[in-house]
Amino acid sequence: MLKNWADILFENNRDIDRLNDYPLTSGEMQQIMEQITTLRTPLKLNGFINGRTVAIVRDNPDDTLHFGKEVSLKIYDRREIAAGQSRYQIAQQPRFKSKSKILNDRRGDLMLLINGMPVIHIELKRSGVSVSQAYNQIEKYSNEGIFTGIFALIQIFVAMEPAETVYFANPGMDGKFNKDFYFHWADFNNEPINDWKDIVSSLLSIPMAHQLIGFYTIADDTDGVLKVMRSYQYYAANAISVRVSKTNWDGRDRLGGYVWHTTGSGKTMTSFKSAQLIANSKDADKVIFLMDRIELGTQSLKEYRGFADENESVQATEDTITLISKLKSDNPANTLIVTSIQKMSNIKDEGGANTHDIEIMSSKRIVFIVDEAHRSTFGDMLRVIKDSFPSALFFGFTGTPIQDENQKKMNTTSTIFGDELHRYSIADGIRDKNVLGFDPYKVMTYKDKDVRKAVALEQAKAATVEEALADPKKSEVFYKYMNSSQVKMAGYIGDDGKYVKGIEDYLPTSQYQIEEHKNMVVQDIADNWVTLSHNSKFHAIFATSSIPEAICYYRMIKKAMPTLKVTCLFDPSINNNGEVVFKEDGLVEIIEDYNARYEQEFSLKNYDKLKKDIAARLAHKKPYQLIERTPEKQLDLLIVVDQMLTGFDSKWINTLYMDKKLLYENIIQAFSRTNRLFGPDKPFGTIRYYRYPHTMEQNIEKAVKLYSGDKPIGLFVEKLDYNLNKLNAFFDDISELFTRSGIPNFEKLPDDRSERGKFASLFKSFNDYLEAAKIQGFTWNQSTYSFSHGSGKPKTIVDMKLDENTYLVLAMRYKELFSGSGAGGGDDVPFEIDGYLTEIDTGKIDSDYMNSRFEKFLKILTQDHLDETEMRKTLDDLHNSFAILTQEEQKYANIFLHDVQSGNARMESGKTFRDYITEYQSKAKNDQIRRISRFLGVDEKKLRNLMAANVTEVSINEFGRFDDLKASVDKVTAREYFEKIENTKIPPFKINIRVHNLLQEFILKGGFYIKEPTE
Repeated sequence: MLKNWADILFENNRDIDRLNDYPLTSGEMQQIMEQITTLRTPLKLNGFINGRTVAIVRDNPDDTLHFGKEVSLKIYDRREIAAGQSRYQIAQQPRFKSKSKILNDRRGDLMLLINGMPVIHIELKRSGVSVSQAYNQIEKYSNEGIFTGIFALIQIFVAMEPAETVYFANPGMDGKFNKDFYFHWADFNNEPINDWKDIVSSLLSIPMAHQLIGFYTIADDTDGVLKVMRSYQYYAANAISVRVSKTNWDGRDRLGGYVWHTTGSGKTMTSFKSAQLIANSKDADKVIFLMDRIELGTQSLKEYRGFADENESVQATEDTITLISKLKSDNPANTLIVTSIQKMSNIKDEGGANTHDIEIMSSKRIVFIVDEAHRSTFGDMLRVIKDSFPSALFFGFTGTPIQDENQKKMNTTSTIFGDELHRYSIADGIRDKNVLGFDPYKVMTYKDKDVRKAVALEQAKAATVEEALADPKKSEVFYKYMNSSQVKMAGYIGDDGKYVKGIEDYLPTSQYQIEEHKNMVVQDIADNWVTLSHNSKFHAIFATSSIPEAICYYRMIKKAMPTLKVTCLFDPSINNNGEVVFKEDGLVEIIEDYNARYEQEFSLKNYDKLKKDIAARLAHKKPYQLIERTPEKQLDLLIVVDQMLTGFDSKWINTLYMDKKLLYENIIQAFSRTNRLFGPDKPFGTIRYYRYPHTMEQNIEKAVKLYSGDKPIGLFVEKLDYNLNKLNAFFDDISELFTRSGIPNFEKLPDDRSERGKFASLFKSFNDYLEAAKIQGFTWNQSTYSFSHGSGKPKTIVDMKLDENTYLVLAMRYKELFSGSGAGGGDDVPFEIDGYLTEIDTGKIDSDYMNSRFEKFLKILTQDHLDETEMRKTLDDLHNSFAILTQEEQKYANIFLHDVQSGNARMESGKTFRDYITEYQSKAKNDQIRRISRFLGVDEKKLRNLMAANVTEVSINEFGRFDDLKASVDKVTAREYFEKIENTKIPPFKINIRVHNLLQEFILKGGFYIKEPTE
């Protein structure tokens, strides 16, 4: 493969200024390989590939013109798509050298080469084998260190089986594989493409594969990893690029369009890539990212600079004067600019831009990319900017576009920016598992009947029910409002298009400012805190309706939950209803508490820095990257009014408490603070809302309908009753599977591989519902749950069909699928391994029942008159309890029972049945270790230490410990053993291979009896 690359480099660089028609020598190729080795990571090698050229010092003596001089060689031009000097090749079954002479070399399936460089590696599996087996194999190869040398250039991995494909960026040898970033390709309408023929003709076609490497991978310096774009990001960035290329720049074509990509789907990366494509194409002179907040501008500036190539510069604008100079500049380094909408709108006033400056700037082809286009773009500032730059082109990015239903100033996102260029709604994101769904709870701080009665009395102008009923007119009004069929709790639009008021419309805001309501809210937060936060592993935001209320809640929560790490954030400059003193006192208290807890020195003067510190603490970002290891530095709960409810990202936030009424885009934005992916501990974002609960429930439904992109998929996760019924249904399916295989009490795995695959799939689904149910209140201590469904509807009861013991038995069987116990594991198993599930603690299984059966068995055994029928029944009961044991433990339990019955077991008082099993296991293990040590002459102490370390195939040789163990083997003794076993002479190098394989298998399987040679 190296020679192939050298040949292509020669063909593409044979002109007189480069290689002068003299081929590359092995020494010159070695120079290139040394550069690759030095760069090492896919992140840096992406810059190498896309840097277009590589420099070498010529050592070919035939090239007298350049001998000893540095020449620059063209390696790849991302703009030469299926054109120019680009060469495309497919390598079948590429051979990878193993890092150890004893390990076998590996063979891949397919590799796609561009200009001789292996940039895409494809691992294939046959039909019926899970695609997870393909990506697990890629991970295994990477851990074995085979993607080095020329193979370090691989940028993208593709795992395929005929009906499913995932692709992902190469994390490199030091990186971590993260399944959250294994993507499925989709079409323009976000419909997943899975059939291999469609994948080959779209994702892996020559133009697309070339663009993927050249344009749609991002070397993110901020996170230190290589990233590859999802399909919807590609379609959006490409649509903007195409739109700019077709612009005539005469000022009549100003509305570029907008991209609707849901919150949390990577809009920042998409907007940057759009700008980069425009800048690289030279279709515009300036690309300006317009933010609506100064701090968002700082956050985005960091992200954009992290995304930029080494030869690209993303310009900040410290003030309006700097902004003007960069807009006027012809320097290519000033092409990409990040600034705030406030600065840009002030260039005439604050910046003092004169007519000449405006003319110079206006003569340039300027593209504005506006992030979070739902916020500040409906005010005067954007209009001023448009007036200042009459021929500029404007694009918007938003997760919640303003539509006809929620127009602002009689405008929509479409009227401001133009056509919708691409859509990826929240429903798409949830379906693709790129964002989480929501679990909203309507929490009633007042009973409906009490609220209804209070409103009915007020409308009837009566102080008491007796007074209302005593007057016929008042009575009529009173009963009208008490009748839920006449007046609903929440208002609605009637058939005539007019608004019909509901009970909650008559409630004054003051109803939610009294102590009774606030105490109920604080109590609800306290009651649910440990469960929802996973004992403060996750953080929460509490959105309130005003600054005075935020301060009150802060003080109440401090008192009710003194150990909770809480703070409060709001705009310090707002003069709220004249309560200046109250607000200032609150600010001082909040900042002083924060400074004392976290040893900081913030004040009102540097309040912006306090906000950034809070944001970094909640997001576990610099300087708090690993703050989860020091819980005392974490922030549990942030109380806000409006801030942080839009544009703030943290995967560590899983709950939003809301004592606030919101509408449409503000609901989706606020809820989306909880929807970032984390892992199995966070299956969804939880929302608990308290104020005008029936109205909010209706508002949420309207927002969901508006922003789900007309997709039928639900944004809300199912509730506890549904999840418990699903658990029972999956348990029934699992029970039927084991019964059909003739296995009572789940005591072992089915023999049939397809049945095992079915069990793996069912148990994984079972656990998905279990995780959700636990957060919603399910515990193993309760076996019956009752649910009410509103007035007039009958309650439903759910009885759980399994207990924790049975669940842990199933978990043990699941572990055996992948541990090698019970004859599980092996290559190409047709099911997906979930590492999270294999870590379930099954040590809590109750063995009291098994011990009681054993004691009964011993009692019957020592009776003078043995009752055979009772003995058989007791033995059956005892065997039935064996399901809680692993397959290996069951084997020794049966050996022990046989010894008891034959009188060969030594019984001791106080010992449980499990104690005897452990003793038998330990004796067998010792015997196995002694036997292999005797026959191989290996150091027994080193062998025991390595086995006690619970190593895997990947970690077995960490710190050279396995090599050290093999070095202790007596070669003569080992050779004698293997030659007796195989009854033939074996050369010494083959003895080394046999020792390696036998010792590795012995350690990874936890020991076994090796063959004993016959004399």
